[in-house]
Amino acid sequence: MEVSTQRTARPHARAAASIVRRQSAGIVTTAFDSAAIRELHLTVTPLPEEKPAETVRRLAELLRAEKAVIARAEVFGSLDVCAQMTDAFKEAFGAWPVTFVEGRDCAGGVLAGMHVLAIGGTTVGTVMLDGKPVGRMFRDATTRHLLIGDLRPSEPKTPRPVQTRQVFERLESVLKAARMGMSNVARTWFFLDDLLSWYGLFNEVRTRFFREQGMFDGLVPASTGVSGRNVSGSAAAVGAWAVEPLNGGAFPVCEVASPLQGPAPAYGSSFSRAVEMTTPELRRLMISGTASIEPDGRSVFQGDTAAQIDYTMQVVEGILRARGMGFGDVSRATAYIKHPADARLFAGWMERHGVKGWPVFCVEADICREDLLFEIELDALALNGKEGKEPAGPIGQMGPRESAAV
Repeated sequence: MEVSTQRTARPHARAAASIVRRQSAGIVTTAFDSAAIRELHLTVTPLPEEKPAETVRRLAELLRAEKAVIARAEVFGSLDVCAQMTDAFKEAFGAWPVTFVEGRDCAGGVLAGMHVLAIGGTTVGTVMLDGKPVGRMFRDATTRHLLIGDLRPSEPKTPRPVQTRQVFERLESVLKAARMGMSNVARTWFFLDDLLSWYGLFNEVRTRFFREQGMFDGLVPASTGVSGRNVSGSAAAVGAWAVEPLNGGAFPVCEVASPLQGPAPAYGSSFSRAVEMTTPELRRLMISGTASIEPDGRSVFQGDTAAQIDYTMQVVEGILRARGMGFGDVSRATAYIKHPADARLFAGWMERHGVKGWPVFCVEADICREDLLFEIELDALALNGKEGKEPAGPIGQMGPRESAAV
């Protein structure tokens, strides 16, 4: 593994930590500032008539003004525009990992959007594996972070379970070279080609690997697993977030249970509902891909997308509220929708609940079960020692349509 570094400036250094949220045309920003670091959490969507490469250039202009560099990026869109976007990213930013996933815009565009984490005020390193960028590293005042992206199997023509094992072994190799291990992994993302035909096999491989690594004796990462082809045609494209405390500090991550759902490992899916990373200044809550699943693991409201959205969002709100946060603290969200026309139902839910200016876009995708029509994953940020914004409305209460099935 090779590592190259890039130093960033701090144009907005602050004595006290702060979180500022703002919205402009096509970009929603959550900025965390402290004396040690600046984090920019950006959700970027294309403007009307804007070409994908122009969207990348617009992002580049913002980051130049902010004197920040990208640590992590996910792009969802048609694979037909992957090459031109990849070229635009290289021209604007150089070589670093971009996870480009086929996730079509529910409104019919070629680009649904992208989530970007950019860092200022500290050194950001690029991690290379076999001559390809696979990760970025940075430190805040208490923690070393490794963000791995676009990690794919070494032999994409082998059977899918074999590819899955390969990608886990490659993940382990990157972690070891960075002086970390699987026990440092707090969050994972799995974008699986033709997910519904082999999700059970994927889970078997993941569970076996996690058991070999002793992960069920410690933290099981939060995770997202949805459908999504990648440009190489391999079975999976994987991302991960690993952390290590500096100077022998306490491990800064803990599992967060869902008040309205049971643990996913109880029905064979090896992930935590959510994890929280903490520093003396910041609480970072990362909620796994969440769908309409009852505490006993059964899918509910089959065939009713609106009801599945309502149930899912109550589950999400329950996790947020359990950590003193609300919808106003969300810094990144991706909504995965099986039928693109149903995106209007999620828009209606947001309008009814007064959720405005959210850093979210909708992506056409299959979810881990044929009967699940909606899934959402999200992150939320709050200053440590302070409660977040109040959630919109009570949790755990359902309307007449839903109450009979709960």
